[in-house]
Amino acid sequence: MEITPNKTRVRFSSLMCALGHDYMITKTITPYLKEYKCCKCGREVTDGIDGQLKQLTEKERIVNECVSAFVRKKHNYVKPAV
Repeated sequence: MEITPNKTRVRFSSLMCALGHDYMITKTITPYLKEYKCCKCGREVTDGIDGQLKQLTEKERIVNECVSAFVRKKHNYVKPAV
């Protein structure tokens, strides 16, 4: 008799976060833009434009890097002497 794996099995990590994720800040891009990671399941999210948390995709990661580079350049700018 052949044993087949149960396809309806729920991942334990998603069950642990059923009542809410336990996010920690992994990267601070600006004072108002941060990246977070759940300690329990490893889900990564970031702050959205509307203030809500949204899943951190590759596109969002690139946007965060560009914003971070822009803010660093802005703060390091020295006005030329007149």
